[in-house]
Formats: sequence, structure tokens, C-alpha cells
Amino acid sequence: MSDQYYQDRLAKLRQIEQMGHDPYGARFDGVQAHHAIRARGEALSLAAGTSDETQTARAAGRLMLRRTFGKLAFLTVRDSTGDLQYGLSKSRIGDAAWALLEQLDLGDIIGVDGHLGRTRTNELTLWATSLTPLCKSLHTPPEKFHGLTDTDLRYRQRYVDLFANPEVMATFKHRCLIIDAVRQYLRDDGFLEVETPMLQPIYGGAAARPFTTHHNTLDLDLFLRISPELYLKRLLVGGMERVFEINRNFRNEGVSTRHNPEFTMMECYQAYGDLSDMMTIVEGIVAKSIEAIGGGPRRKFREHDIDFSAPWQRKTYSDLLKEHAGVELADAAGVRKKAAGFGIEGPTMDDAVIANKLFEETVEANLIQPTFVTEYPAALCPLTRRKKSDPSLALRFEAFVAGMELGNAYTELNDPAVQRETLSAQVAGEGDETMRIMDDDFLTALEYGMPPAGGLGVGIDRLVMLLTNSNSIRDVILFPLQRPQGRG
Repeated sequence: MSDQYYQDRLAKLRQIEQMGHDPYGARFDGVQAHHAIRARGEALSLAAGTSDETQTARAAGRLMLRRTFGKLAFLTVRDSTGDLQYGLSKSRIGDAAWALLEQLDLGDIIGVDGHLGRTRTNELTLWATSLTPLCKSLHTPPEKFHGLTDTDLRYRQRYVDLFANPEVMATFKHRCLIIDAVRQYLRDDGFLEVETPMLQPIYGGAAARPFTTHHNTLDLDLFLRISPELYLKRLLVGGMERVFEINRNFRNEGVSTRHNPEFTMMECYQAYGDLSDMMTIVEGIVAKSIEAIGGGPRRKFREHDIDFSAPWQRKTYSDLLKEHAGVELADAAGVRKKAAGFGIEGPTMDDAVIANKLFEETVEANLIQPTFVTEYPAALCPLTRRKKSDPSLALRFEAFVAGMELGNAYTELNDPAVQRETLSAQVAGEGDETMRIMDDDFLTALEYGMPPAGGLGVGIDRLVMLLTNSNSIRDVILFPLQRPQGRG
């Protein structure tokens, strides 16, 4: 932006002050949302070129477009619910307000009182009887027809992206509705919403690299949580039989269209439940979310037509590996040979880890329609109960949609002896890493007795992506992590 534009706007700000107005406004009570004013206006039987002075309204928003015809001006003003046309006539608002109008720029926030009518071209219009400046904008907003289109700038300046691109505002409104729907579904099913620590002395509950920090007063190294799982299970031990949390997790890993280091998860645990109950919850919260935002269960996501109708299909991990990779899960040598063809090698790596990397490479992209993948290798799932008929398999599923993992669930392991054995293997560096320090307090909690339970985690950001047809996780996170400007 040219510095001259900035200076011109500063000069207008000073002029507004000289006119006796505060360029940054004050309390403006009684504002009605544009969508409510529009709905009221559409219900009136107003002919083109007429108005009804009994239908008064007070509105406010950001000036997006101005057209002036002599002593008549039409302003397109945007609030969080959409655009509305304000009409200003010099003869009605007076010379002082008209002079104020001339000091306004696109991007300024204004308020008006007026009454409803229609122009000769039949456009619903709020005819102003007064004009109030509420905030002077010192920067020129994006060009009106194209909005803010630079992707990097959109994420850095989300505050501009939201008012410049109505579809972005709609996405984040849908995000709010989806989170409310998830929360309401669980509450209606008897779950209690709780909060667990984000700063943890021992991290666990997922396979991820943590962020580390230090508490000066206690001289204590801490981790930003990668999962609330172990704390939520402690609550099951304490007798809170159905609990859930919607909150941030942090993983010190890569950034992509599917990953952000800070992300939102819903995790829930149900005493006396199991894997099948968690499948019901996944289908239920998705259905409730779709109901909240509208559009029905058949939806577009990128190039795919997705049908979210329940029940979702169920397929085993081994069947999918055989179908798409052409190898049997039980054939470790065959799996390693096949994996080597994809550059996946590691003599010291556990067979299950090799198989899972091959699964990620060959299977996941083919899981387009909503699918529960069941019976994962037990070595990948240290917190999961084993299948009785085959202890090499875990009672776990991952929910996939459009080739993307949406959720992960277990029939939870509550045998403290087996849990100590699996966590000890992790601390020794075997299998899939989740921690390198034994969480003895969690094991103590299990020794007091945790009821049989099902547990579930659903990625809220990915759920919003899928239901709003958003290309990247950054499109559904208000302020995604960005590299500082000026750094390569």
C-alpha cells in the first residue's frame, strides 16, 4: 500500500475530529444484524421506489462499496451476517452528515439509523436519517471483487480475510456450529465436559514429539500435552463414568494441509463401553454436525462425493493391506520386502511399524467413503485391549474419510500389569514411541481399578475441513502457525 494512501486517511481522520466526531466512535446501542433487517424487509410488501418510515432500524458495519450520484449515495456495508445497502440523501441527513460522508473511506466502520425501503431497481435499502462514525480504517481493504486472495497473507491477516471474504466468515461460523453440535451430542448422551492439564510433567497418550518448556519457580521441565488421554482415564478411575474434553493439543512436528502444530481434539471416554460404542459416537457427532450446518449427508469434498450416512463401512487392517499392498499382515518378511519397494526400510524397526508405514503409503489414500479400519497390530497400540482370539491384534479403529484420518478409538486397556509391560517396552525404545519416561502415577491409578471402557479422539479441525469442503487445515484454524515474515 502506498504511504500516500495512509497519509490521506490520517488527514481524513483529523478532519473528522475537527467536525466534532470521535473517529474511533463510542458505544452504539441497539444495533440489529443485517440478516434480521433483511428478513424483516423481505417480509414487507414494498413496491420498487417506495419506503415505510414506520419500519425503523439501527445498523452498523464496515463500508465495502460506495456509489455517489450528486446528492444521493448508496453504501454497501458488511457485518458478520452479510451485506446491506444503506441509502443516504443529503436532503434527509443534512449538510453536516453529508460532509462527514465525504471523509469516509472503504473499510471504515459506520452506524446509521434509518427506515426500510426499496430503490427504483427494487434493492432493499436502509434509508439513513443519521450517520455515525464508529472507527476510521487507516489501511485500504482488498479490491472488492477479488477480496484477499494471497494465501499466505490471508492466514497472517485473518482479520482482513474474515471481512473481505464472506465465504471465510461462513466457514468459521460453521466451525462454531460444529463444535457446539459435538458438545451437545455428548452432553445429551450423559457425558460430562472436563478440563485436564495442558502442561504435563510426563507426556503420553499418542505417538508424537512434544513441545518442551520449563517452570522457573518449581525448576521443573514440562511438556505441552500431545493428548489428554491419560488424565481422562484417571477420571474414569475416580468414578466419572462418561467424560469428554474439547481442547488444544500440541505436537512438535510438520506443517501440512492436514497438520498444524496446535490443533483441536475432542476426546471422550465411556465406562462399560467398548469400540462399538465409539463407532456410534463418531457417526452421531458427524450427523449432528451436518444437521447444525445444513446440506445433508451427501457432500462434496474436493473432487470426491462423500456419503456420511450411517452406518459407515467397517474393514479390517489386514484385509485392506492385502487388498491394496498385496501382502499378508502376518507375513513379516513379505511386508518388509514390499515396503522396501517404497523406500521403507529399517532393520531395527518393529515389524508392526514397517507394516503401518506401508499401510499409510498404499491404503489410506483409497479410503474415500467413511470407513472404520479395525484390528490394528497390537504393537502399535500400547494403551489398547487385545483381541481375545488373537492377542497380536488390538481392539482399535481409525475412522477415515477422503483418505484422511478423522478419528481414533480403542476398547481401553485396564489391566495394570499388561499396561506396565507395554509402557515399559516403549520406555526401552521398542515399538511405536509415545513416551520415554514411565508414568507411574497413571499405572497406580489403574491399580485402583478402571472400569472397562471405550475411548475416542476426533480431530475437530479435520471434521470442519471435511464438512465445509476446505482444502487445508489452515483454512479452518483462525490463526494457523506461520513462519515469521522475512524468514525463508
